[in-house]
Order: sequence, then structure tokens, then C-alpha cells
Amino acid sequence: MPAKLMRAHKVVGTKQTLKALEAGRAGLVYIAKDADTHVTNPVKENCERLGVEVVYVDTMAELGRACGIDVGAAVACLLKE
Repeated sequence: MPAKLMRAHKVVGTKQTLKALEAGRAGLVYIAKDADTHVTNPVKENCERLGVEVVYVDTMAELGRACGIDVGAAVACLLKE
């Protein structure tokens, strides 16, 4: 997990990531492998449609820690500068 994720301009969570994708602000999307597919599938589908790269992370806990939050995260997104 890149250390820059904690310091980068990002959004955490499915709703915020979907908003960033639709606004054209998403640069790279992280998805936790252990997250529920009904949560992550809309994000995956939008990434495929828009040509945004997806990086898979093993666990929600790992993704949450990398984002600097105390809870797990199913999805996170680095925003374009």
C-alpha cells in the first residue's frame, strides 16, 4: 500500500468515489478485496466505463489504515491534481 495515500488528495468511501468518478476527478481507485460486492460493483463498473485504473487491496482494514482512518474502507480514490 503506497504511503502517499495517507497524504494525497483523496476521498474515502463508495459514495464519494462514485461522485469523483462521475465528476472526472478520479485518478486511481483502490478497492478492498474483502468488501461486499454489492458495495464495490458500481465502482468497478464505473472505473471500467471511464477507463480509471483500479488497484486491489487485501482487506478493508488495510485500506482504512492507509487512508489514515480508524475503520475499514471498502473503496478509496486518489483525486487528480
